[in-house]
Amino acid sequence: MMDFENARTTMVDCQIRPNDVTDHRVIDAFMSVPREAFVSAAQRPLAYIDEDLPLSSGGSKRFLMEAMAMSKLVQLADVEEDNIVLDIGCGSGYSTAVLSKLCNSVVALECDEALAAQATQTLTELGCDNTVVVTGALESGLAKEGPYDAIFVGGAVDFVPESLLAQLKDGGRLVAVEGTGNAGVAKLYTRDGDVIGANEAFNSSVMPLPGFQREVGFTF
Repeated sequence: MMDFENARTTMVDCQIRPNDVTDHRVIDAFMSVPREAFVSAAQRPLAYIDEDLPLSSGGSKRFLMEAMAMSKLVQLADVEEDNIVLDIGCGSGYSTAVLSKLCNSVVALECDEALAAQATQTLTELGCDNTVVVTGALESGLAKEGPYDAIFVGGAVDFVPESLLAQLKDGGRLVAVEGTGNAGVAKLYTRDGDVIGANEAFNSSVMPLPGFQREVGFTF
């Protein structure tokens, strides 16, 4: 039987620590969440490899983000203990569980009903009592539960809608990877009053989230 605890330690020591993740709270959060609980039984032996893992659900192409990229994004979000966080595209709930170790509460938004149900069940079984999973369009966010201290976008997007940035508190942060493949760049958006700032943080290639694609117009 696989030693998942040892695999988790190896993931942290070989994938997370060497890639500029130095925040001990973030490292401890990844150490404390059993990644294998958020994939299918057949995938559990692969839960800690340094690749994105497909999440099986009704034909939607969704993935569990590799730990290296996810941990760097979580660190970039600079989540504090009293924060309320919106986790967009939570998938099976792994990112929600990690974020729940860092903040006051997490509102997880998922467009796939089957994944949302899976996330709710797993988070409940793990005792992540400061989380709630809501089904809805990812690009719309969840304004009725906001504003938020931090918004974590769990996949690549073509752009970040103004409607999401509007759900940040004053001083709030939003992290997302804009662009796909080798063109992907992790960005940190911050709100200062009515002013939104954006800074490029690092290159990152992660799988895309549905709902954030730009419409391609006709060219002549």
